[in-house]
Amino acid sequence: MEGVQEEHHPGRHTGGGRRALTTLRRRCRCHRHHRPQGGALPLPPFRPAPGMPCAPRGFTGAGGVARAEPIASAGLTRRPRLLAPPRGAFEKVLRLGSMAAKKLRRARLSQELCERLSRHQITTCQDFLCLSLLELMKVTGQSYYDVQKLLCRVSRACAPKMQTAYEMKLRKSVNPSSAFLSTTLHSLDKVLHGGVPCGSLTEVTSPPGCGKTQFCIMVSVLATLPVSMGGLDGAVIYVDTESAFSAERLIEIAGNRLPTYFDSDEKLFCMTRSIHLYRELTCGSVLKRIMSLEEEIISKKVKLIIIDSVASVVRKEFDAKLQGNLAERSNFLARGASVLKYLAEEFSIPVILTNQITTSLSNGPAIQADLVSPADDLSLSEGASGSGKRESGCVTAALGNTWSHSVNTRLILQYHDLPTRQLLVAKSPVAPFSAFFYTIEKSGLVLQD
Repeated sequence: MEGVQEEHHPGRHTGGGRRALTTLRRRCRCHRHHRPQGGALPLPPFRPAPGMPCAPRGFTGAGGVARAEPIASAGLTRRPRLLAPPRGAFEKVLRLGSMAAKKLRRARLSQELCERLSRHQITTCQDFLCLSLLELMKVTGQSYYDVQKLLCRVSRACAPKMQTAYEMKLRKSVNPSSAFLSTTLHSLDKVLHGGVPCGSLTEVTSPPGCGKTQFCIMVSVLATLPVSMGGLDGAVIYVDTESAFSAERLIEIAGNRLPTYFDSDEKLFCMTRSIHLYRELTCGSVLKRIMSLEEEIISKKVKLIIIDSVASVVRKEFDAKLQGNLAERSNFLARGASVLKYLAEEFSIPVILTNQITTSLSNGPAIQADLVSPADDLSLSEGASGSGKRESGCVTAALGNTWSHSVNTRLILQYHDLPTRQLLVAKSPVAPFSAFFYTIEKSGLVLQD
C-alpha cells in the first residue's frame, strides 16, 4: 500500500519482532479501511529490514509466509484475524459480471489445488476473488508471493478478452461451419448468413400452436449431426419449463427429415442419448440450472442450449401489477441473460430461447394475444369500446424491454392461412427484415415456395 512504509533500523536486532508486529498491524488496518480508486490493491510483499528475521515470528512456510499462527513477541501473544474481503474485491467482481462465475478448473489451476479449494466451497473465480489474502493463504497453504500469482492468474482468466474486428472475421472465415447451426430451411439460412448464429442468443416467439417447440426439437436433432452435414457434432441441453418436449416427436422428426442418415435404430438411439432434457418449473430452478451449465458444457461436449420457454416460469411467478415485482423480474431476467450470453460467447455455441407474446391496451391491462407484429411492436385496433371509441394497443413479445435488448436475434412465428404459418426475421445483426411461409409436417417445419 502506498503510504505504508516499513521501519528500517540498521544494526538493531532485539526490537525486530516488535517492529514487525507494528508493521503487520498497520497493513491490516490499511487493508480493511483504505479504498483506493479502482478497487483495493493487494498488500506489498514483506521485506525485512537488515538484522531482522526473514519473516515475522509466527508466520512460517515457503517465502517466509504460508499460514497464520499465534504471534509471540515481547511477551505479547496474538492470533491475527482473517480479514473480511476488501470492498474493492466485490466491486471488481460486479464489474466482471457473469465471467466471474467461471469455474476455477478453467483458470488453469492445478487439479490438486482445485480439489483443496472445493473442500472450502470455493469453486468459481468469484468465490476466489472475494477472499482476502490471508484467507487465501490459509485455505491454499501457499506463501504470500504464490497467492499473489494465483490472484493474477484467476483475474486474467475471468477478465474480458480484447479482440479486434479482424480477429473475429478471421476466426469465422477459418471455420465458417462452426459459426452457424444450419436449420435446413435453406431460404432462412441464406438470409441469416448460414443459420442460427453461434456465440449469441436467438429468441423464437409466437402465440400458442405456431411451432416454437417443433422448431426447438428440430434444431436439437440437427445439432447432433456431423459438421459435414451442417450440424455441430455435439450434445444438446434442453431445459423444458412447459413439459412440452416429446421424445416420440423427436424420433419422428429425425426419421422423416433425414431418412438416409437415420437409417437404423442404432443411429436414432445414439442421437437421443446426446439430448439431455431437464424439466425446471420455477424461476429459481431455471436460474440454478443456468448457473450450473458451464461444467456440463465441458463434460458432455454440449454444442446447443435450448430453454423452452423463459416466459412460462416468469409470467407465472411475477405479477407485474404488484409493487416491486417488476424490478425483481427484471433482475432475474438480466442475471439469466448475462450468464447465457457468457456461455454462448465463451464456448461459441448457439443458445435458443422461446418466448410468448402479449397485447398491451392503452385503456386496459396487458392480455394474451393470438397475433404478433412483424417487429417488436405494432399499433393496432382492438375493436370499439362501450363508449364508441376504438381502443388502440400493441402486440409485442413478452418480458419487456430488458429482455428484448438481451437477445441478439428474434424470429417470430405467426398464423397466416391454415395450415400455412409465417416466419419473420424481426431482429438480427446481419439480416434484414424477412418473411417466409411454412407448414408443420412430420419432418418438422417446411418452407413453402
